[in-house]
Amino acid sequence: MPPVHTGAPATMGASTPSSPEPLSPGRPGYRRMSLALFAAGLATFALLYSTQALLPAVSAGFGVTAGQASWTVSAATGALALFVLPLSALSERFGRTRMMTCSMVVAVGVGLLVPFAPSLEWLVALRAVQGAAIAGIPASAMAYLAEEVRPKALVGAIGLFVAGNSIGGMSGRIVTGWGAQGWGAQLWGWRGGLLAVGVMALVSAVAFLVLLPRARFFRPASLNPRAVGRTVAGHLRDPLLLRLYGIGALFMTVFGAVYTVIGYRLVEAPFSLGQGVVGSIFLVYLVGTASSAAAGQLVARAGRRGALYLAVTTTALGLLLSLADSLWLILPGLVLITAGFFAGHAVASAAVSRTAKTGRAQASALYQSAYYLGSSAGGTLGALAYHASGWAATVGIALLAVLGVVSITLYGSHAARAERRLPGAAVAAR
Repeated sequence: MPPVHTGAPATMGASTPSSPEPLSPGRPGYRRMSLALFAAGLATFALLYSTQALLPAVSAGFGVTAGQASWTVSAATGALALFVLPLSALSERFGRTRMMTCSMVVAVGVGLLVPFAPSLEWLVALRAVQGAAIAGIPASAMAYLAEEVRPKALVGAIGLFVAGNSIGGMSGRIVTGWGAQGWGAQLWGWRGGLLAVGVMALVSAVAFLVLLPRARFFRPASLNPRAVGRTVAGHLRDPLLLRLYGIGALFMTVFGAVYTVIGYRLVEAPFSLGQGVVGSIFLVYLVGTASSAAAGQLVARAGRRGALYLAVTTTALGLLLSLADSLWLILPGLVLITAGFFAGHAVASAAVSRTAKTGRAQASALYQSAYYLGSSAGGTLGALAYHASGWAATVGIALLAVLGVVSITLYGSHAARAERRLPGAAVAAR
């Protein structure tokens, strides 16, 4: 395994024959970088949401409600939201690649222990530890890309990373779903599904460690808490970053609510689908892979706000279709929800990386924190709403979140018009 490099003296200014150039499509190292971060996204998201497709089986195995079982997802995403900022600060000192490597090793190790949890409480606790470990990967990966990739290629590179996230989320749910059905169900049930995901994540982690190019533009920063606090405070005073954080949180509220609850709906009448078939529903994540990878082209054609309007419209249409009691309408609804969510997430997260000129890891960490708090809130609120009033209540919560994204984006459009009218107030208007 090659050694992990965390820094280099070069900068991203004008290059000389002896200085490195930023990565871009067609240049040496770009393909390895893309494959490495794709593998990282696959492993982490397969682990992060590994229990989501199994929630009905977990409920039955431990004799708990949907709301209680949903904590096996919310504990992981909530811990990620809490730890992503401090771990991103450590990455500023010790390096993006070193932080991602340590996080990957711990997350995969815990993932191999999760299937042996003796009770729901132990399962939730282990999932929280796993989420805290995974927290070192997303923000560090975004900062790594912002530093190592040519600016014009950044949205596309982040789109590929997000595509790996979607493949990981899809494959993890499918593997757990089928692992908990048939022969696997007789021996291990949902535990067999979680073990299969742990092994898959282990293979992906090895690929990440072997392929990731060394960081060439990273410059270590001090761990001065006051300096970190000033950086974070500066990001939180930036109106554009705040809007992007809100958009990420609300998009993920929709996604968390829908995909935490959809399994319960499909295993019950009138559908009565098996656990493996329910897991296969997550094949619609392939649509998210395509929409996130195409986010760069979408922004180039429609602009950031235009891309966000298209994403929220697509998501809202999908939510309305999902209200039908027909799989032939629910499945297209899930396709639209997934496409809209991943496109919106790729656009917003890339905008954060481009907006932050300093403290990129902290800027990305704040986005990730808001994003996963939205996931935790959506999963828990969606499950409680479903338990109280059925799928329509879950969709109602998701539509409120969509309305929030629309409101923030409209406000951003108004602020942009004000900025054009008053050029001298550009910073305040953002």
